Amino acid sequence: MVEFTHILCPIDLSEASVRPLTYAAALARWYDARLTVLHVVPTFDPITVRPVTVDGTVEVVQPLPREAVLEGLQQVVESAGAGSQDVNLAAEAGDASQAIIDQALTLRADLLVMGTHGRSGFTRFMVGSVAEKVLGHAPCPVLMVPPHVTEVLPTEVRFGNILCPMDFSSSAEQAFGFALDLARQADGTVTLLHVIEWLAEEEPRPHARFDIPEYRGHLTTTAHDRMVALAAGESRTWSKIQDKVVFGRAHRQILSVADEISADLIAMGAQGLGGFGLALFGSTMQQVVRAAHCPVLVIRSAETQRPLNPS
Repeated sequence: MVEFTHILCPIDLSEASVRPLTYAAALARWYDARLTVLHVVPTFDPITVRPVTVDGTVEVVQPLPREAVLEGLQQVVESAGAGSQDVNLAAEAGDASQAIIDQALTLRADLLVMGTHGRSGFTRFMVGSVAEKVLGHAPCPVLMVPPHVTEVLPTEVRFGNILCPMDFSSSAEQAFGFALDLARQADGTVTLLHVIEWLAEEEPRPHARFDIPEYRGHLTTTAHDRMVALAAGESRTWSKIQDKVVFGRAHRQILSVADEISADLIAMGAQGLGGFGLALFGSTMQQVVRAAHCPVLVIRSAETQRPLNPS
């Protein structure tokens, strides 16, 4: 059974921070977990700015003091409707992604909740920047809250309709476990989705040595049987488990089915190795998080988690 005991929510003090914090606060209340809200700045020390011209004067810029950052964090907590909860506020200086991961390790957080911006800075955020580094090196699951997610109150956060892309990797199976537990709380439904990308857009050719439609049927049946077996040991008295096999590009199908079933959450594994797992962790993951209309819970397999800066 999934249990969250300490949730870490890094925010940037913008209005966009309210949305992920709302989800973090709701989950903290549901699981009776501790909640730490973190903001990272480059430094708290004075910054010397050299003049552009020879006769210019040296300027000293004073960053916001820690106390001001903590006050800003408290304001965002109030805006997210979490003012009545016991929230720990933390302000750290340094590289943002490293500080987030360090805090997750220090606090032994078992869930990270992060938001993304839908503006022009989103690409920088997702590619080679904070989110990508955190997703690749976090020691715990990460709940990404895209900019298209509708704002909700903490009491309204329920994951009753969950989509779980399944490639049968260890991380995807772990994501299935998370999906089942979250759906159980809302007496909801988990939809297992297997996307077959090979032959997804191919048509039979005159020189083909085998029947492509027949082989597609074979792949579909095999995937369906595997998902049925995966769900066989789960009780269906508290939630419904259904499966779906489609052909196409992974991110397109994940987003399409999520919209089709009005998913409240996409819970997906990121194996980080070869094949579909690598695709999920690479461009597919980025495109799903960018365009999803619901939060995306990313689960990495334990064997692929590693420090951001290994010694």
